[in-house]
Amino acid sequence: MPREADLLGGCRFPDPASHAEPDVREVEVNVIFTRPRDTLAALETARGLASEIGAQIRVLVAQVVPYPLPLDKPPVPVAFTERRFDALASNAAPETRVQVCLCRDRWQTLRDFIRPGSLLVIGGKKRWWPTPEQRLARRLKAEGHQVVFTVPPGEATSKQSSKRS
Repeated sequence: MPREADLLGGCRFPDPASHAEPDVREVEVNVIFTRPRDTLAALETARGLASEIGAQIRVLVAQVVPYPLPLDKPPVPVAFTERRFDALASNAAPETRVQVCLCRDRWQTLRDFIRPGSLLVIGGKKRWWPTPEQRLARRLKAEGHQVVFTVPPGEATSKQSSKRS
């Protein structure tokens, strides 16, 4: 498949056909990329949710490009990022699509590319202090989205870790 990706509104799509917005009637489960291991756990949760409600899965990757660089010249080549996330999603349901967005502001990009009231799955560590992933989940929930926060298997919370010591 050719990788002739578009740069559209600061968002780079791995597949030229994928920049078409899904039909409004289609149900979509959005996975927000955090870290590879956390996102794999989120994809697993999203797969279960999507099969229950007959939805497609979209992995949204907001790749921040530092200001000294042009927006279309990120420090990590887009082709590498696309291959990385294609591999990540290859084990997910066949209806999974990956959307890589080159941006300056991760939060603004997420706000721009997530429809109001969306179902979102975010993977991350759970601690007694708010982790960046927990803060993101809280912020998206405050925006009116339905957010499912998932922890990778085998990931102990800090409370559990301290009990084991």
